[in-house]
Amino acid sequence: MIVVGGGPAGCAAARMAAGVGMRSVLVEPDALCRNLYRIGALNNVLGGHATGPALADAVTAELRATELCRMELGRRAVELSAADDHVAVILDTGARLTAPYAVVATGVGPLQPGDAPWITAPADLVLPPLWQADAPDAEGRTLLVLGGDRPIGTFLRAHPATATRLLVAYPEADAYKTEEIRDDPRVTLLPVGHLALHTCDGAGVRAEAVGVDGERHALTADAAYLSLGSAPTAPAGDLVRAADGYCPPTGQHPRILVAGDLRAARYQRIMTAMGSGGEAALHAYYATRERPAGG
Repeated sequence: MIVVGGGPAGCAAARMAAGVGMRSVLVEPDALCRNLYRIGALNNVLGGHATGPALADAVTAELRATELCRMELGRRAVELSAADDHVAVILDTGARLTAPYAVVATGVGPLQPGDAPWITAPADLVLPPLWQADAPDAEGRTLLVLGGDRPIGTFLRAHPATATRLLVAYPEADAYKTEEIRDDPRVTLLPVGHLALHTCDGAGVRAEAVGVDGERHALTADAAYLSLGSAPTAPAGDLVRAADGYCPPTGQHPRILVAGDLRAARYQRIMTAMGSGGEAALHAYYATRERPAGG
């Protein structure tokens, strides 16, 4: 089995495959569970791991000890194709991998200002997501946060003693996501109809926002970060994508199994990712056993 993506879903798929005697090749362009290392506090996983790095270390150690899994780290899957009897994955090196099944668990990446219709910003502006900020980035500073997505709460829990001010500008559609941060004294919430970023560089941030009531606000901050949500990232080829860009498991080629955050926005949790990865591996295992010889 080929596993594309080395996050919680992909790692769980490879581990489950090994547990039932299946060999796998795991393709990951970065480190295993790389995004977990940026989560300073966990409150929705089993196993007693209080932080993302603790969980990532445990998952990585277990997978590295899994003899039936070969890892292609530092390699990116650029194209995926499915035939009647196999799946082929082309890597960025030009190498071609084939197997009876592939689990695709490439997850999501952060939306940028240009992806949000309520933000006007330079076309080439790329900002980091808030979860990449650490205590030195935040201590004693004012951070403009674009969007009200839930990682803001994770950031605040991870840095409970950090003296920072988060100026959170968000559209009305994100209002329900801000409930958990409304009472934190470090947060100033600003629901907006539109926001224009004028300056965003090493000298600071200047922006103008139009509130939902039509009032204009001049905003200044030391730095800007994103909490806009995420967009699916998947290799080109035979994956079936819905209108929102996600790749639902149903409707895919029978030899392509989708797991983790790539499935849909509503189930983006570590535990659901791991469960879906394990389920995908078992699906491949049982399908292989049920097929007639040569099928």
